[in-house]
Amino acid sequence: MKKMEEALKAMLDREAIRDLPARYCDLVWRNDIEGLVKLFTPDGEFAIVTPEQTMRAQGQTELLDFYARGLAITPRPFIHNVVVELGKKGRATGRSYLDLRSAKRDMAWLGAGYYHDEYEKHRGVWKFARREFFALRMEDMPAEAAPTLKPKPAPRAKKVKAAKA
Repeated sequence: MKKMEEALKAMLDREAIRDLPARYCDLVWRNDIEGLVKLFTPDGEFAIVTPEQTMRAQGQTELLDFYARGLAITPRPFIHNVVVELGKKGRATGRSYLDLRSAKRDMAWLGAGYYHDEYEKHRGVWKFARREFFALRMEDMPAEAAPTLKPKPAPRAKKVKAAKA
């Protein structure tokens, strides 16, 4: 019976985590900045990584400012291919892929990329501990980073191990 309980717990955790990227996109569509920030742990971090720079926001105050500026470009995200890897002690990682449209430009294509997420179970609820968006192509970006966001050079791409067949 213990194996079945462990399998059920893993399924419930995985489903709660898979819901985070979808909920995130729904909140972006609804321009709910406070709701977006609540998806993160108190010291949660979000970054946009481009070949030119990395813009980061960490903690509730910086995230509120970051999303207020970021949603000004009226992005309309479509998320797919959510992959979750459960870790130990209330931790997990995941990836998801994004097509982005612009509500300002009659839903014209705005960009594409992928998220690399680190999740943490905080007070019994799965949240983003860290969310990095790797912009493969973007037609428009959020307003320049505020001084607290400190743009940094983009990191070198990490090598991804191929899955064994």
